[in-house]
Amino acid sequence: MQQNQYKEIWKAVQFHPLFQGVDERTALSLVEECEALTYGKSEMMLKANTPRQGLLLILQGNAEVFVENAAGQEEVLEVIKKGEIVGFSSLAEFLGFSSAEKTQANVEVRAVDEVQALLIPFSVLAKRWDDQDVHDYLLSQVSIRLKDVYGSLAEQVKMAKGIGEGETILARVQDLMSDKVASVTPDTSIQEAAQIMVKRKTSSVLVVEGAELKGIITERDIVGRVVSKGISFDGPSRQVMTENPVTISRFAYYYDALSKMLLNGIKHLPVVDDGGISGVITLTDLLRKKNDSVMRTIKKIDEAEETSLPEVKAAIYEMTETLLRDRVPAIALLDIITKLYDRLIDRAVELSISALRKQGLEPPAPFAFYLMGSAGRGEQFMLTDQDHFLVYGDTNDHSYFEKLGKEITSRLETAGYARCKGLMMSSEEQWRGNVLQWQDRVRKWMLQSTNENLLLAHNFFSYRFVAGSEEVNKEFEAKIAELLDRSKIFLYRMVQAEREQEIPTLDEPIRALFKLGRKSIDMKKEILFPFHHSLQILSLYYGEIPGTPLDKIASLREKGIFTEGFAEDVQEAFNHILDLYIRQRWANKGGSSVLSFATMSTRQKDELILSLRTLRELQGMVFARFSV
Repeated sequence: MQQNQYKEIWKAVQFHPLFQGVDERTALSLVEECEALTYGKSEMMLKANTPRQGLLLILQGNAEVFVENAAGQEEVLEVIKKGEIVGFSSLAEFLGFSSAEKTQANVEVRAVDEVQALLIPFSVLAKRWDDQDVHDYLLSQVSIRLKDVYGSLAEQVKMAKGIGEGETILARVQDLMSDKVASVTPDTSIQEAAQIMVKRKTSSVLVVEGAELKGIITERDIVGRVVSKGISFDGPSRQVMTENPVTISRFAYYYDALSKMLLNGIKHLPVVDDGGISGVITLTDLLRKKNDSVMRTIKKIDEAEETSLPEVKAAIYEMTETLLRDRVPAIALLDIITKLYDRLIDRAVELSISALRKQGLEPPAPFAFYLMGSAGRGEQFMLTDQDHFLVYGDTNDHSYFEKLGKEITSRLETAGYARCKGLMMSSEEQWRGNVLQWQDRVRKWMLQSTNENLLLAHNFFSYRFVAGSEEVNKEFEAKIAELLDRSKIFLYRMVQAEREQEIPTLDEPIRALFKLGRKSIDMKKEILFPFHHSLQILSLYYGEIPGTPLDKIASLREKGIFTEGFAEDVQEAFNHILDLYIRQRWANKGGSSVLSFATMSTRQKDELILSLRTLRELQGMVFARFSV
């Protein structure tokens, strides 16, 4: 290694904790003892049963640590990125607790893409060992790595029998995707793009300009945008491509890809990292992993008829059980399950329209169908009671929509949704109407802010559009927005009511928790409801009406109301509370939402304390915004 190469490496590592604070002369002498290494894509960096010579510092690219399980399949334990170190297990040798001749059985490291690394031998580590900052860095990194590796190992190996024949839902996208990408330029003719798809036996081509992904063309695009509309095959690909397609990282999990496809109604995901295209993953790739529960569930929903609606509930519950067993994060779980329930709602609406059509009845105006409550927030993991309403365009013929509301309510009941005890369903006159009727109804709630009307408003404003006319939805939301612009007093009344439902605090040390009078907490009434109400009030104040809690958090972050850090804290706290709540309700088969502290681990209690503190801070923001 030449002197100028040493200097280049020193510039790259001078701020790394292992070298930071060392003068240039000393640093260069240390670097001279190190070895610069380059690995090609998929090249082995550290093999099993091979003695380690020191630590590997990744300077560029990504590597993965993996192990071969009993079935001969590779399970990725962790991904190592730029600035991170591989080989912490060899510290035991450096410290004299094991022999360097004792090899690291099974564990191997491989380059994901082209990797530049620096081998830091134990001799360099010995010279830096007296620096307390080096001690602190290595201790923190080993602790984090131990936690992550155990977590990954538990998820991917222990749960390997989860969703299908030894294939876990926690497999990564890079293990499922195709890295043989078919691509065209924006100026390539549509005909040539179609010919490439046939030749390559693929259902999509990526549209790339330079190295930048511009769009995607699928078989469905060719049929729907070219054949059906008579567009010339001589036209450029940019004319029919889907611009700015949804993408995913190769390090994402199976459930991430499945969630994105279901939520966006797509079957192809370009795999992109740091602007570079790595491959494409399709719905077929996911289903090829023999996840029968996914295939059965989607098929049962899309093909459901009157007699088979009850079977859908069992299929979705089976999917939920699998996701819970594989410890998929609560927010990701709800993304997937919500989309399945939305498909069920769509199917119920379709069947209801079809039933009325058989009676010779057609909609006299376009309409929009909305969910409220937990379904509106995208949090319904179990079929509870119905919460929905109907909005339709300008017409004097209300009788059709009276029948439609009753048909939909009846079919949802058949599918497993109990009728709402509070009668908040489109089968009831007060929960359906044209746009102007709805505007008058909401105005009344705002002017007459009784406790009953405030509760109705809170449930209403958790709405989410799920079926029907986009135009009616836009008109409806515009009218509601007009009301909110003139209704700050109404929001103030909502805040006053929330002051009686402050999120509790458990700030005492965890070892003192059992000395308190409190032995449990109602997750729904004491935490989730106040959180949702606070987030909803803040969102309404800043002009954000519909959407899930994550949508609202993202919107408030974009508007500068939440800092990036606080938004992440709120989302993490919400995810933790949801995880506890979902598992509590699922274990009780939909029963009590009261969580006993006696059933929680110390870690869960610590996380609960921190989560409550964050959500109380959010609630405090709302109180401060509307203080007298």
